[in-house]
Amino acid sequence: MAKRRRLTAPDTAELEQIEVGFAAKPSISPFETKSAAPPIAQVAAEAASLNGMASVTDRVALAQDQGDAARWRDAQDAGLVAQKVPLDQIDADFIRRDRMVEDEEAMAELLESLRVHGLRTPIEVTQDGDGYGLISGFRRLDAFQRLAETDPIFSEIPAFVRGARTGQGAYVSMVEENELRSNLSPYERGRIAALAAGQGVFESTEAAVDVLFAAASKAKRSKVRSFAIVHEALGDLLQHPIALTEKSGLKLASALRDGAQTKLRQALAAAEELDAKSEWALLEVALKETPEPSRDKGRGGRPQQVQPLTPHKLPGGGEIAAEVSSGELRLRIRGRDLTVEEAATLVNQLAKHLA
Repeated sequence: MAKRRRLTAPDTAELEQIEVGFAAKPSISPFETKSAAPPIAQVAAEAASLNGMASVTDRVALAQDQGDAARWRDAQDAGLVAQKVPLDQIDADFIRRDRMVEDEEAMAELLESLRVHGLRTPIEVTQDGDGYGLISGFRRLDAFQRLAETDPIFSEIPAFVRGARTGQGAYVSMVEENELRSNLSPYERGRIAALAAGQGVFESTEAAVDVLFAAASKAKRSKVRSFAIVHEALGDLLQHPIALTEKSGLKLASALRDGAQTKLRQALAAAEELDAKSEWALLEVALKETPEPSRDKGRGGRPQQVQPLTPHKLPGGGEIAAEVSSGELRLRIRGRDLTVEEAATLVNQLAKHLA
Protein backbone atom coordinates (compact mmCIF):
# COMPACT_ATOMS: atom_id res chain seq x y z
CA MET A 1 0.00 0.00 0.00
CA ALA A 2 1.41 3.31 -1.07
CA LYS A 3 2.27 5.78 1.59
CA ARG A 4 0.09 8.89 1.57
CA ARG A 5 1.79 12.22 1.15
CA ARG A 6 0.94 14.85 3.75
CA LEU A 7 -0.02 18.26 2.24
CA THR A 8 1.12 21.48 3.91
CA ALA A 9 -0.20 25.01 3.29
CA PRO A 10 2.25 27.33 1.55
CA ASP A 11 3.62 30.20 3.59
CA THR A 12 3.47 33.87 2.60
CA ALA A 13 6.72 33.88 0.67
CA GLU A 14 5.61 30.94 -1.44
CA LEU A 15 2.28 32.64 -2.21
CA GLU A 16 4.10 35.74 -3.43
CA GLN A 17 6.29 33.58 -5.75
CA ILE A 18 3.17 31.89 -7.16
CA GLU A 19 1.60 35.29 -7.81
CA VAL A 20 4.72 36.46 -9.62
CA GLY A 21 4.57 33.31 -11.72
CA PHE A 22 1.03 34.03 -12.76
CA ALA A 23 2.02 37.51 -13.78
CA ALA A 24 4.93 36.22 -15.88
CA LYS A 25 2.99 33.35 -17.45
CA PRO A 26 2.41 33.93 -21.16
CA SER A 27 -1.14 34.38 -22.41
CA ILE A 28 -2.98 31.32 -23.67
CA SER A 29 -4.04 33.27 -26.73
CA PRO A 30 -1.18 33.79 -29.21
CA PHE A 31 -2.85 37.02 -30.39
CA GLU A 32 -2.80 38.69 -26.97
CA THR A 33 0.35 40.72 -26.55
CA LYS A 34 -0.29 42.17 -23.07
CA SER A 35 0.39 40.11 -20.03
CA ALA A 36 -2.52 39.43 -17.71
CA ALA A 37 -2.57 41.58 -14.61
CA PRO A 38 -2.47 39.89 -11.23
CA PRO A 39 -5.92 39.20 -9.75
CA ILE A 40 -5.18 41.43 -6.79
CA ALA A 41 -4.25 44.28 -9.13
CA GLN A 42 -7.44 43.75 -11.11
CA VAL A 43 -9.57 43.93 -7.98
CA ALA A 44 -7.78 47.09 -6.87
CA ALA A 45 -8.29 48.71 -10.29
CA GLU A 46 -11.98 47.84 -10.34
CA ALA A 47 -12.44 49.21 -6.83
CA ALA A 48 -10.70 52.44 -7.80
CA SER A 49 -12.87 52.73 -10.87
CA LEU A 50 -16.07 52.24 -8.86
CA ASN A 51 -14.86 54.72 -6.28
CA GLY A 52 -14.35 57.30 -9.04
CA MET A 53 -17.87 56.71 -10.32
CA ALA A 54 -19.24 57.19 -6.81
CA SER A 55 -17.41 60.49 -6.54
CA VAL A 56 -18.99 61.71 -9.79
CA THR A 57 -22.44 60.69 -8.55
CA ASP A 58 -21.84 62.47 -5.27
CA ARG A 59 -20.79 65.63 -7.08
CA VAL A 60 -23.94 65.56 -9.22
CA ALA A 61 -26.09 65.07 -6.13
CA LEU A 62 -24.26 67.87 -4.34
CA ALA A 63 -24.82 70.23 -7.28
CA GLN A 64 -28.53 69.37 -7.26
CA ASP A 65 -28.76 69.99 -3.52
CA GLN A 66 -27.01 73.33 -3.88
CA GLY A 67 -29.36 74.33 -6.70
CA ASP A 68 -32.40 73.32 -4.65
CA ALA A 69 -31.09 75.30 -1.68
CA ALA A 70 -30.57 78.39 -3.84
CA ARG A 71 -34.09 78.12 -5.28
CA TRP A 72 -35.45 77.65 -1.75
CA ARG A 73 -33.71 80.79 -0.53
CA ASP A 74 -34.99 82.77 -3.53
CA ALA A 75 -38.54 81.57 -2.87
CA GLN A 76 -38.23 82.40 0.82
CA ASP A 77 -36.89 85.89 0.05
CA ALA A 78 -39.83 86.42 -2.31
CA GLY A 79 -42.28 85.45 0.44
CA LEU A 80 -43.41 82.29 -1.35
CA VAL A 81 -42.54 79.89 1.48
CA ALA A 82 -44.94 79.66 4.40
CA GLN A 83 -43.51 79.53 7.90
CA LYS A 84 -45.12 79.23 11.30
CA VAL A 85 -45.34 82.51 13.20
CA PRO A 86 -46.39 82.83 16.88
CA LEU A 87 -49.71 84.63 17.25
CA ASP A 88 -48.37 86.96 19.92
CA GLN A 89 -45.80 88.33 17.46
CA ILE A 90 -48.41 89.51 14.91
CA ASP A 91 -49.85 93.04 15.01
CA ALA A 92 -53.38 92.74 13.60
CA ASP A 93 -53.70 96.55 13.49
CA PHE A 94 -50.59 97.07 11.38
CA ILE A 95 -52.82 98.70 8.75
CA ARG A 96 -56.43 99.81 8.90
CA ARG A 97 -58.77 96.97 7.98
CA ASP A 98 -61.25 97.30 5.15
CA ARG A 99 -63.89 94.94 6.51
CA MET A 100 -65.94 96.53 9.30
CA VAL A 101 -67.99 93.64 10.72
CA GLU A 102 -67.59 89.90 10.87
CA ASP A 103 -70.28 87.34 10.09
CA GLU A 104 -70.35 85.12 13.20
CA GLU A 105 -72.06 82.31 11.31
CA ALA A 106 -69.29 82.32 8.72
CA MET A 107 -66.72 82.49 11.53
CA ALA A 108 -68.23 79.39 13.16
CA GLU A 109 -67.88 77.54 9.85
CA LEU A 110 -64.26 78.67 9.56
CA LEU A 111 -63.48 77.51 13.10
CA GLU A 112 -64.89 74.06 12.39
CA SER A 113 -62.99 73.83 9.10
CA LEU A 114 -59.72 74.72 10.84
CA ARG A 115 -60.29 72.10 13.53
CA VAL A 116 -60.94 69.37 10.98
CA HIS A 117 -58.75 70.28 8.00
CA GLY A 118 -56.28 72.83 9.31
CA LEU A 119 -55.31 76.04 7.51
CA ARG A 120 -55.09 75.61 3.75
CA THR A 121 -54.17 79.18 2.82
CA PRO A 122 -51.52 80.94 4.95
CA ILE A 123 -51.99 84.54 6.05
CA GLU A 124 -49.72 87.30 4.75
CA VAL A 125 -47.49 89.34 7.06
CA THR A 126 -44.50 91.63 6.80
CA GLN A 127 -41.54 92.07 9.11
CA ASP A 128 -42.21 94.86 11.60
CA GLY A 129 -39.36 95.39 14.05
CA ASP A 130 -39.08 92.29 16.23
CA GLY A 131 -42.51 91.08 15.17
CA TYR A 132 -44.81 90.98 12.17
CA GLY A 133 -47.53 93.23 10.78
CA LEU A 134 -50.66 91.63 9.37
CA ILE A 135 -51.39 92.45 5.73
CA SER A 136 -54.11 89.97 4.79
CA GLY A 137 -55.88 87.13 6.56
CA PHE A 138 -57.56 88.97 9.43
CA ARG A 139 -60.40 86.41 9.75
CA ARG A 140 -57.99 83.46 9.74
CA LEU A 141 -55.83 85.13 12.39
CA ASP A 142 -58.90 85.88 14.50
CA ALA A 143 -60.00 82.25 14.19
CA PHE A 144 -56.57 80.94 15.26
CA GLN A 145 -56.60 83.29 18.27
CA ARG A 146 -59.98 81.91 19.34
CA LEU A 147 -58.89 78.31 18.89
CA ALA A 148 -55.59 78.89 20.71
CA GLU A 149 -57.51 79.74 23.88
CA THR A 150 -58.32 76.03 24.32
CA ASP A 151 -55.81 74.26 22.06
CA PRO A 152 -52.10 75.21 22.08
CA ILE A 153 -51.60 73.63 18.65
CA PHE A 154 -53.09 76.84 17.22
CA SER A 155 -50.64 79.14 19.00
CA GLU A 156 -48.70 79.46 15.73
CA ILE A 157 -50.15 80.19 12.29
CA PRO A 158 -48.67 79.49 8.84
CA ALA A 159 -47.79 82.77 7.15
CA PHE A 160 -46.12 84.12 4.04
CA VAL A 161 -43.58 86.72 5.16
CA ARG A 162 -43.48 89.39 2.48
CA GLY A 163 -40.57 91.79 2.29
CA ALA A 164 -41.14 95.55 2.68
CA ARG A 165 -44.90 95.26 2.23
CA THR A 166 -45.86 98.59 3.73
CA GLY A 167 -47.67 101.67 2.50
CA GLN A 168 -49.63 101.34 -0.72
CA GLY A 169 -48.52 97.77 -1.42
CA ALA A 170 -49.91 96.52 1.89
CA TYR A 171 -53.30 98.15 1.30
CA VAL A 172 -53.48 96.85 -2.26
CA SER A 173 -52.75 93.30 -1.10
CA MET A 174 -55.43 93.45 1.60
CA VAL A 175 -58.11 94.83 -0.72
CA GLU A 176 -57.28 92.37 -3.50
CA GLU A 177 -57.66 89.40 -1.17
CA ASN A 178 -61.04 90.51 0.17
CA GLU A 179 -62.31 91.32 -3.31
CA LEU A 180 -61.44 87.78 -4.39
CA ARG A 181 -62.68 85.92 -1.31
CA SER A 182 -65.79 87.83 -0.27
CA ASN A 183 -66.76 91.10 -1.89
CA LEU A 184 -66.62 94.19 0.25
CA SER A 185 -69.76 96.27 0.58
CA PRO A 186 -69.82 99.52 -1.43
CA TYR A 187 -69.40 101.51 1.77
CA GLU A 188 -66.40 99.46 2.93
CA ARG A 189 -64.66 100.09 -0.39
CA GLY A 190 -65.12 103.84 -0.10
CA ARG A 191 -64.18 103.83 3.57
CA ILE A 192 -60.84 102.06 3.14
CA ALA A 193 -59.88 104.48 0.36
CA ALA A 194 -60.68 107.45 2.62
CA LEU A 195 -58.81 105.93 5.58
CA ALA A 196 -55.71 105.15 3.53
CA ALA A 197 -55.67 108.70 2.22
CA GLY A 198 -56.21 110.07 5.71
CA GLN A 199 -53.14 108.19 6.94
CA GLY A 200 -51.04 109.79 4.24
CA VAL A 201 -50.50 106.53 2.33
CA PHE A 202 -52.01 108.19 -0.75
CA GLU A 203 -52.03 111.84 -1.78
CA SER A 204 -55.82 111.95 -1.94
CA THR A 205 -58.90 109.78 -1.74
CA GLU A 206 -59.16 109.84 -5.53
CA ALA A 207 -55.60 108.55 -5.83
CA ALA A 208 -56.34 105.83 -3.28
CA VAL A 209 -59.34 104.64 -5.27
CA ASP A 210 -57.33 104.56 -8.50
CA VAL A 211 -54.60 102.39 -6.95
CA LEU A 212 -56.63 100.14 -4.64
CA PHE A 213 -59.26 99.39 -7.27
CA ALA A 214 -57.11 99.64 -10.38
CA ALA A 215 -58.66 96.49 -11.86
CA ALA A 216 -62.20 97.87 -11.54
CA SER A 217 -64.00 99.67 -14.34
CA LYS A 218 -64.13 103.45 -14.47
CA ALA A 219 -67.79 103.37 -13.47
CA LYS A 220 -67.09 101.20 -10.43
CA ARG A 221 -64.24 103.46 -9.28
CA SER A 222 -66.61 106.43 -9.59
CA LYS A 223 -69.06 104.67 -7.26
CA VAL A 224 -66.27 103.92 -4.78
CA ARG A 225 -65.40 107.64 -4.73
CA SER A 226 -69.03 108.46 -4.01
CA PHE A 227 -69.08 106.15 -1.00
CA ALA A 228 -65.77 107.63 0.15
CA ILE A 229 -67.54 110.99 0.22
CA VAL A 230 -70.33 109.47 2.32
CA HIS A 231 -67.79 108.10 4.80
CA GLU A 232 -65.86 111.37 5.02
CA ALA A 233 -69.03 113.38 5.66
CA LEU A 234 -71.19 111.01 7.72
CA GLY A 235 -69.09 108.01 8.71
CA ASP A 236 -68.78 108.91 12.39
CA LEU A 237 -72.57 109.21 12.80
CA LEU A 238 -73.95 106.39 10.64
CA GLN A 239 -75.07 103.42 12.72
CA HIS A 240 -75.50 100.97 9.84
CA PRO A 241 -73.22 102.21 7.04
CA ILE A 242 -72.61 98.84 5.38
CA ALA A 243 -76.37 98.36 5.05
CA LEU A 244 -76.48 101.20 2.53
CA THR A 245 -77.34 99.92 -0.90
CA GLU A 246 -75.50 101.19 -3.93
CA LYS A 247 -78.51 103.29 -4.92
CA SER A 248 -78.84 104.80 -1.43
CA GLY A 249 -75.16 105.62 -1.17
CA LEU A 250 -75.07 107.32 -4.54
CA LYS A 251 -78.15 109.36 -3.57
CA LEU A 252 -76.43 110.49 -0.37
CA ALA A 253 -73.22 111.36 -2.22
CA SER A 254 -75.16 113.46 -4.72
CA ALA A 255 -76.92 115.31 -1.91
CA LEU A 256 -73.62 115.88 -0.08
CA ARG A 257 -72.12 117.40 -3.21
CA ASP A 258 -75.13 119.74 -3.30
CA GLY A 259 -74.53 120.96 0.25
CA ALA A 260 -76.71 118.64 2.36
CA GLN A 261 -73.96 117.67 4.80
CA THR A 262 -75.06 119.91 7.68
CA LYS A 263 -78.71 118.85 7.47
CA LEU A 264 -77.84 115.14 7.29
CA ARG A 265 -75.40 115.36 10.18
CA GLN A 266 -77.92 117.16 12.36
CA ALA A 267 -80.52 114.46 11.68
CA LEU A 268 -78.12 111.62 12.48
CA ALA A 269 -76.72 113.31 15.60
CA ALA A 270 -80.19 113.80 17.08
CA ALA A 271 -81.24 110.20 16.47
CA GLU A 272 -81.27 107.49 19.12
CA GLU A 273 -80.39 103.87 18.41
CA LEU A 274 -81.93 102.81 15.10
CA ASP A 275 -82.04 99.74 12.92
CA ALA A 276 -80.83 99.97 9.33
CA LYS A 277 -84.28 100.51 7.83
CA SER A 278 -85.19 103.27 10.31
CA GLU A 279 -81.87 105.01 9.78
CA TRP A 280 -82.38 105.21 6.04
CA ALA A 281 -85.95 106.51 6.56
CA LEU A 282 -84.48 109.25 8.75
CA LEU A 283 -81.96 110.17 6.06
CA GLU A 284 -84.66 110.29 3.39
CA VAL A 285 -86.67 112.76 5.47
CA ALA A 286 -83.57 114.94 5.90
CA LEU A 287 -82.92 114.79 2.17
CA LYS A 288 -86.44 116.01 1.39
CA GLU A 289 -86.03 118.91 3.80
CA THR A 290 -82.73 119.98 2.26
CA PRO A 291 -83.22 123.11 0.11
CA GLU A 292 -82.32 122.96 -3.54
CA PRO A 293 -78.74 124.10 -4.21
CA SER A 294 -78.25 127.47 -5.85
CA ARG A 295 -75.10 126.50 -7.69
CA ASP A 296 -74.85 124.81 -11.05
CA LYS A 297 -75.39 121.06 -10.52
CA GLY A 298 -73.56 120.21 -13.68
CA ARG A 299 -70.27 121.24 -12.17
CA GLY A 300 -70.35 118.44 -9.59
CA GLY A 301 -67.72 118.75 -6.89
CA ARG A 302 -67.17 117.43 -3.39
CA PRO A 303 -69.02 118.31 -0.20
CA GLN A 304 -67.51 120.31 2.58
CA GLN A 305 -64.19 118.55 3.10
CA VAL A 306 -63.79 116.49 6.26
CA GLN A 307 -60.07 115.98 6.80
CA PRO A 308 -59.14 112.97 8.95
CA LEU A 309 -56.01 113.44 11.05
CA THR A 310 -53.42 110.74 11.66
CA PRO A 311 -54.59 108.64 14.63
CA HIS A 312 -52.40 108.66 17.75
CA LYS A 313 -51.92 105.27 19.40
CA LEU A 314 -51.94 105.37 23.18
CA PRO A 315 -49.16 103.57 25.13
CA GLY A 316 -51.66 101.65 27.24
CA GLY A 317 -53.76 100.61 24.26
CA GLY A 318 -56.37 102.35 22.15
CA GLU A 319 -56.04 105.44 20.01
CA ILE A 320 -57.21 109.02 19.58
CA ALA A 321 -58.74 109.81 16.18
CA ALA A 322 -59.80 113.23 14.93
CA GLU A 323 -61.44 114.82 11.91
CA VAL A 324 -61.47 118.50 10.99
CA SER A 325 -64.01 120.30 8.83
CA SER A 326 -64.98 123.92 8.42
CA GLY A 327 -65.84 125.23 11.90
CA GLU A 328 -65.79 121.79 13.50
CA LEU A 329 -63.35 119.37 15.17
CA ARG A 330 -64.41 115.84 16.07
CA LEU A 331 -62.37 113.74 18.50
CA ARG A 332 -62.84 110.01 19.17
CA ILE A 333 -61.03 107.94 21.78
CA ARG A 334 -61.26 104.23 20.98
CA GLY A 335 -60.07 101.21 22.92
CA ARG A 336 -60.02 102.94 26.33
CA ASP A 337 -62.70 102.92 29.01
CA LEU A 338 -62.99 106.44 30.46
CA THR A 339 -65.07 107.42 33.44
CA VAL A 340 -67.35 110.45 33.32
CA GLU A 341 -64.90 112.31 35.56
CA GLU A 342 -61.95 111.51 33.26
CA ALA A 343 -63.92 112.64 30.19
CA ALA A 344 -64.92 115.86 31.93
CA THR A 345 -61.29 116.55 32.85
CA LEU A 346 -60.22 116.14 29.21
CA VAL A 347 -62.95 118.50 28.02
CA ASN A 348 -61.98 121.11 30.61
CA GLN A 349 -58.33 120.91 29.60
CA LEU A 350 -59.28 121.38 25.95
CA ALA A 351 -61.49 124.32 26.83
CA LYS A 352 -58.62 125.98 28.72
CA HIS A 353 -56.31 125.42 25.78
CA LEU A 354 -58.75 127.14 23.39
CA ALA A 355 -59.66 129.97 25.75
